[in-house]
Amino acid sequence: MTAAHHIPPIVESTAPAPLQELRMAWHDEEDTARFARTLAAQSPLRHAYVTLHGDLGAGKTTLVRHWLRALGVQGRIKSPTYAVVEPHEADGLSIWHFDFYRFDDPREWEDAGFRDIFASPGLKLAEWPEKAAAVTPVADIAIHIEAIDDSRRQVTLKAFTPAGCTVLDAFKA
Repeated sequence: MTAAHHIPPIVESTAPAPLQELRMAWHDEEDTARFARTLAAQSPLRHAYVTLHGDLGAGKTTLVRHWLRALGVQGRIKSPTYAVVEPHEADGLSIWHFDFYRFDDPREWEDAGFRDIFASPGLKLAEWPEKAAAVTPVADIAIHIEAIDDSRRQVTLKAFTPAGCTVLDAFKA
């Protein structure tokens, strides 16, 4: 996948329909960790844009923490709620974890250099992506997490690119 894939269009368009969907259940945090390890093993995600959807407390940040650990990120993994983005490096892979919850002004996108980040190689993970939808590219994969109770989650993966479809196929194997 080329870096040009992640440059957002100048004219906003409607979101495309997913090419493929997959539903699954997580019964506990170990299921979340196992899912994260499977994601970490998928080479198409090394240069992908993945969006994370769900209510507060659904488990988006927990999933990202497990995923970053599985990729080899060391040290403290902070939520980017106030910083908007937290950069990470693991085994030569650049990773950016965004949280657009407090993102209000599209001018922030340019001012913060996010266009350059999305144009560069690496993994981009975004919580609350709908807050920046006008300026972000189409996600390779959207992960929707719904809390059923304190430990169980209903998860829907939607692939919007061929790379995303390849990843979903790995979960079906």
